[in-house]
Amino acid sequence: MSEPATPRRAGELTLRETARWSWRQLTSMRTALILLLLLALAAVPGSIVPQQDVDSLKTSRWQEAHPTLTPIYEWLGLFSVYDSPWFAAIYLLLMVSLVGCIIPRTAVYWRAMGARPPRAPARLDRLPHSASYTTQEETDDVLARAARVLRKRRFRVDVRDAAGDATVAAERGYLREAGNLVFHISVVVVLVGFAMGSLFGYRGGAIVVVGGGFANDVRSYDDFLPGSLFRQEWMEPFSFDIDDFEVDWLESGPRSGMAQNFVSHLSYRESPDAPEEAYDLRVNHPLSIGDTEVFLIGHGYAPVITVTDGEGNVALSGPTVFLPNDQTFRSFGVVKAHSAEPTEIGLQGELYPTFAFREGREGGPYSAFGNALDPLISMTVYTGDLSMGSGAPQSIYALDTSRAEQVTKADGSMFRLDLRPGETAKLPDGAGSVTFEGLQRWNKLQISRTPGKLVALTGVSLALLGLLGSLFIRPRRVWIRVRREAGQTLVELGGLDRSDGGDVAEELEDIRQAIKEDA
Repeated sequence: MSEPATPRRAGELTLRETARWSWRQLTSMRTALILLLLLALAAVPGSIVPQQDVDSLKTSRWQEAHPTLTPIYEWLGLFSVYDSPWFAAIYLLLMVSLVGCIIPRTAVYWRAMGARPPRAPARLDRLPHSASYTTQEETDDVLARAARVLRKRRFRVDVRDAAGDATVAAERGYLREAGNLVFHISVVVVLVGFAMGSLFGYRGGAIVVVGGGFANDVRSYDDFLPGSLFRQEWMEPFSFDIDDFEVDWLESGPRSGMAQNFVSHLSYRESPDAPEEAYDLRVNHPLSIGDTEVFLIGHGYAPVITVTDGEGNVALSGPTVFLPNDQTFRSFGVVKAHSAEPTEIGLQGELYPTFAFREGREGGPYSAFGNALDPLISMTVYTGDLSMGSGAPQSIYALDTSRAEQVTKADGSMFRLDLRPGETAKLPDGAGSVTFEGLQRWNKLQISRTPGKLVALTGVSLALLGLLGSLFIRPRRVWIRVRREAGQTLVELGGLDRSDGGDVAEELEDIRQAIKEDA
């Protein structure tokens, strides 16, 4: 005799039932909205914390300023939010949820599009909005005229003429659900567009000194972030030179000293054999070459410094990029003369485009204006091993002084270079000299290839159309029943608003008047 099957406990699900329940939860509209909110919240750290793939220099400086938080942020992936596994997981779950939600709703909507409007209720006078009148006309004439009036008002009409119960069922606004579906589909299209840009595109940055040039090659970038499926041969072979750079400075008001309306005058070629063309590169007006866009995102100063070593040879000469610290373009930078003899020479300090000095306990040097009206560099000097040959990666904006000594005066006090353009200072103990030749400007450029931007733009446009449809299309149902009663024809009308539009009673009265007037 076989043993009876073990009864299941209340609420216990099999593996198949658990999987089905999980799928229903994932593909519900509530879950899709929650995931969309989570995606928006997950993107917040990407706009607050410096991102490695957007500005590696700013990220490294933030990390140096916050040594305690940096390991935690690195573990959480906050320096590269959009490439982190947890962001990708939310992204993929949202895609699955939306697709799983849209497909069943599309099938239901497709069937509803071909379905007849629902039958008239037994008691039209119990609907929120109803009206009636009597006439001496035949029921068939009233029925036909009612159908004609409703069709003119863009209702979908279904006439049912059963014995003793002739009705017209009409429905309008069934495209509202199409607007909802279009909106949700557009979200998927936008996500696909962003995914295409992340997979097949790239984004990089480069600082180019005015008067210098750039060729679109990976080796020319200061930072370069390719997509997972990007191929280097897809890069357009363009090049350009920055011929000139113009800036307008605010000279009054609370923002005095800030730069505005800056423009770079470029000469570019789309390929080595293409003719040279000119373009004025401005903020939010990128140069487009094929699928690649060049953006102007920043600018600053590059002091031209010449370092002569202790043997009288020029160890370094040329512009050095200094990074601005505030709106007055007070900038920090380092100079590394690693070929100097008999020992390497390093400089670090600040540039003041318009030098000024504030007295008092909290006073000190500062830049009074962003424009280079009275530039001055103030730098400390180090000699010794700058760790340039150690093989370890080293930022060009940081000076490793762990194995070097700071140059001091004969009395042991700190030695500092304070130079204006054209001035030269000799280093103590015959270590060499430093000359501040003048100032050049540099431009910070972002160069990106985003093949999915048109797809994303299409998705945004569809979202707008779907949202407008959802907001302004009002689904309504109207029923008209015509029957003989006490030698007269009784015409009853009932209306139901499925969107709380608020004017169904007025429309129902208009329909009643139109049916009577056509008689």
